[in-house]
Amino acid sequence: SKRRTDAIAFPRQIAMYLARTLTECSTTEIGDAFGGKDHTTILHAVKKVEEVLLKDEQIRKIVETLQNSLLA
Repeated sequence: SKRRTDAIAFPRQIAMYLARTLTECSTTEIGDAFGGKDHTTILHAVKKVEEVLLKDEQIRKIVETLQNSLLA
């Protein structure tokens, strides 16, 4: 969808971040998996999530929990 509300966009960006950091998939492959998103969208999502992780401990804990559950 073209909707960009934060309630939808930020969780999608976290999923893109996790896909990029936990897999060896290219940004193009990840973009295709997310409905044909451009590779630059994936790069933007990764950068944005990395910035938020530095500033927001609650989000950092949530992402760490997700990473741990996906790796388990």
